[in-house]
Amino acid sequence: MRAPVPPILENRETHVFAAADRIVAMDHVRIDDVENALQPAAVMRQLTDPLGCTDMALNYYELEPGDSFAFAYHRHEVQEELFYILSGVATFETEDGPVDVEAGEIVRFPPGEFQRGWNRGGERVTALALGAPLEYGEQVKLRQCDVCETRTDNTLERRSDDGKSVVVALCLECGAETGCWTEGSMPGAVP
Repeated sequence: MRAPVPPILENRETHVFAAADRIVAMDHVRIDDVENALQPAAVMRQLTDPLGCTDMALNYYELEPGDSFAFAYHRHEVQEELFYILSGVATFETEDGPVDVEAGEIVRFPPGEFQRGWNRGGERVTALALGAPLEYGEQVKLRQCDVCETRTDNTLERRSDDGKSVVVALCLECGAETGCWTEGSMPGAVP
């Protein structure tokens, strides 16, 4: 009897074949078969686990106008991030000002560099985000805190609100809520 397949691997297809002097195992998954994650984007599919990645993170995004790739202007201690824009134009907030990245272009952020990507245009943005190594170390997440009247580091909490999953950002200085997200499309600009 075959062991049950963990839910994260249900839609994963593994191909094994011989190549020269070694055995090659290739994982294959349909992006649309991967569950949508609760993020500040209309669609965010985490492909790392379904593909069996061990050394890098891979995510697929669809951003409606006003959506963002991330919950905050942030940096990763040890992980570099690359964003390959498949369609539309993404605008990244960086320490040097905004940077537009168009379809067919890729942008790289080294470890320790602050950034947050947005869809500031009128068309949907689709993109792949790659991060290596898989672990990103300490992450600083800066958001505007109205109580502190400045950008502060935040923590993210997953909660249930009327039976619906939400993510809430809380200021580490005063505990004030600085943002709240639900899964899928949200009306207006994402906080």
